[in-house]
Amino acid sequence: MPGYLTKHESIAIAGVNNLAIRSLKDHQQFADPLGVAAALGISAATWPLFGLLWPSGQELAAHMASHPLVQGQRFLEIGCGLGLASLVGHRRGCNMTASDCHPLAAEFIRENLRLNGLPDMKYRHGHWGEGGQGPHPEGPCAAVSGRFDVIMGSDVLYERDDSGGLARFIQRHAAATAEVWIVDPHRSNRTAFNRRMEGHGFELTELRLDRLASASHTAYRGRLLTYHRLAAAPTAPTVTPAAQGSGF
Repeated sequence: MPGYLTKHESIAIAGVNNLAIRSLKDHQQFADPLGVAAALGISAATWPLFGLLWPSGQELAAHMASHPLVQGQRFLEIGCGLGLASLVGHRRGCNMTASDCHPLAAEFIRENLRLNGLPDMKYRHGHWGEGGQGPHPEGPCAAVSGRFDVIMGSDVLYERDDSGGLARFIQRHAAATAEVWIVDPHRSNRTAFNRRMEGHGFELTELRLDRLASASHTAYRGRLLTYHRLAAAPTAPTVTPAAQGSGF
């Protein structure tokens, strides 16, 4: 491909068949001739991050592979990069929408769908940073819209996000009883994000995912953060004086 090099790998995810994945060759790749990524706030240093396979992304894909199927459940993957978890869910027949702000993410996902013999999958431009609410600056890719039953992401807490944009983005697109999955490799921004999610009415449970290296797995240190937003309990009807019995 002009401007950057790619590679192909067979990725093993527990519980599902291997996935054929095209990714960037390494973290030295970069190509932004029209300045589209720069306009979205993506620097040369962060440009290749979308196109690499990350351990937390594989952990999220494994969780997606074991999630019990619920008819009609709508999933949104945020900061999807290569969309490994979305591909797993799509292959299982889930209603998936993958989203990212990188200008090449959609192209890589289309190619990985083709490599695995999968039909088209919904992709949307999803940007929670400053000025990131509109559509993609190039092409017909629409922005994320609507609400979802499950919102998931991996290693999305690597920036400070002092404005709380990520939590607001999730709040805006979470259904009334939504569940949010974040696989996080012990990032220092986790505590602040937890507070913001609590402020939006989400309750947190954590599952440690730490494991030592074995013959079949590399070592991993991180946790699955699961946020539950419970629907507000119905309030009792207010009894006005006029509606009360007079006793006569």
